[in-house]
Amino acid sequence: MALIKSISGIRGTIGGKVGEGLNPLDTVKFVSAYASFIQRNKQTDSNKIVVGRDARISGKMMEQLVVGALMGAGFDVVNIGLATTPTTELAVTMENASGGIILTASHNPRQWNALKLLNANGEFLNAKEGEEILRMAEAEDFDFANVDHLGKVVEKDYTDKHIQAVLDLELVDVEAIKAADFEVAIDCVNSVGGIVLPRLLNALGVTKINELYCTPNGDFPHNPEPLPEHLEDISVMMKTTDSNVGFVVDPDVDRLAIICENGEMFGEEYTLVAVADYVLKHTPGNTVSNLSSSRALRDVTRKYGCEYSPSAVGEVNVTAKMKATNAVIGGEGNGGIIYPSSHYGRDSLVGIALFLSHLAKEKKTVSEIRASYPQYYIAKQKVELTPEIDVDAILAAVKEKFSSEEVTDIDGVKIDFPDKWVHLRKSNTEPIIRVYSEAHTMKEAEEIGGEIMAVIKQLAK
Repeated sequence: MALIKSISGIRGTIGGKVGEGLNPLDTVKFVSAYASFIQRNKQTDSNKIVVGRDARISGKMMEQLVVGALMGAGFDVVNIGLATTPTTELAVTMENASGGIILTASHNPRQWNALKLLNANGEFLNAKEGEEILRMAEAEDFDFANVDHLGKVVEKDYTDKHIQAVLDLELVDVEAIKAADFEVAIDCVNSVGGIVLPRLLNALGVTKINELYCTPNGDFPHNPEPLPEHLEDISVMMKTTDSNVGFVVDPDVDRLAIICENGEMFGEEYTLVAVADYVLKHTPGNTVSNLSSSRALRDVTRKYGCEYSPSAVGEVNVTAKMKATNAVIGGEGNGGIIYPSSHYGRDSLVGIALFLSHLAKEKKTVSEIRASYPQYYIAKQKVELTPEIDVDAILAAVKEKFSSEEVTDIDGVKIDFPDKWVHLRKSNTEPIIRVYSEAHTMKEAEEIGGEIMAVIKQLAK
């Protein structure tokens, strides 16, 4: 059993003893802490909290616990049921609510679930707010309502409202998509994507849809993280149908992977690159991605004479940098598209609509569009150290050693060489340094990563 308490939410495996898994007592405790925090730090006059969930097997049980705890704290609950993460984020603002809770463990396997906590803007809480909720939970510093002030619950479906919000975006060209007469394959890993993606595609004018794993029963047919090694089935479907493009989402639909017409992977890192290319072509402006994302976004941004900025890893850090730089598009290299014209949250519905608009207007195949971008490969490695070693001191020494290069230290240490980069981040839970490196070939990426790893090992002696 596992229970991971972090500033971004509470994640754990279902069951186990108190404090060892995400069980009913721990769920109620953390929801109560969140409710008390919102009550004391209200951003609006609203007494509403929105609750949405993915299709995990544990979802209904978690939903009942969360809704009950919020009502007990005196909040009225808008329960939107089975809904994507971006749908829940949008529902918070559409309801003018004081916050929201998303029940999803994102790409984690079926035994996991989580509480993702939102503010009144439908955005994830920042580090300071998350730390305060963890403190309140440990101290059991809660405020509950008396019998005359218990909350009420209403149930609503926000899927069609989310789809309409996507259709209303200026750069979503429904007529061009209809005219292109695309055939589209989708893999929704038997979660909420199976509800929303067919409806979205139909609304965009796509009538030929090849569905794979679209029954929202939480029985994931493969590892739900949309990585190439988990996507063999849709790759085969692309080769055995006339599909022009394939889309794969994770269980809560905030990550988007694209499959080429020949069954090859477009590359999760390039989801953001392609969508940004389309957005920048029509609305030039700044872009943002986290330090561990591909340099290809920077290259595409500069092609349009615009400015790229890196952020620390984590969606809340990306959105903060996007606001600071007035970015028109941003996100993360794991297939997370953040488009401020819609909202500040990763949204695969927005990503699909913008990519199909791009594909329709370019009049190229998906593989041809992919080939038009700079080719990069990312290698992911790690250095294991002994517990007594001062990891921060090693990172500082690496920074000094490579001070002649372009170095960024807002999140670990990233060294930008002219044609490659290496990003070093320490783990918060174990004595290791994660080493991400990128170059024009995988061999070069692994080699430069290996060179920096050798420096770390030498410094650790």
